[in-house]
Amino acid sequence: MADVLIALALVFVAVAATAAVLNRDPARQAIVLSLLGLGFAVLFTVVQAPDVGLSQLAVGSAVTPLMIMLTVRKVRRKGRRE
Repeated sequence: MADVLIALALVFVAVAATAAVLNRDPARQAIVLSLLGLGFAVLFTVVQAPDVGLSQLAVGSAVTPLMIMLTVRKVRRKGRRE
C-alpha cells in the first residue's frame, strides 16, 4: 500500500512541476507551486519523514507562494503608476 501512495505522490509531483514550468502567468504559477509544495509534503510524509513534510507544508505550500503573490501584486501596481 505504501508503494502505491509513493507512486501516486511522485506522479502528482511530476504533473504539478510540469504545470508550474509550462504556465506563463506568475499568479497561476504561484498557485501551482503551492500545490507542488503540498504534493512534496505528502510525499515526505509517506516516506516516513514527517518533520520534513511539516516544514515543506509551511514553507512550500504557504510562505513561498504568498511571497510570490505579494511580489506580483506590487510589481503590477508599480507598472500601472508609471
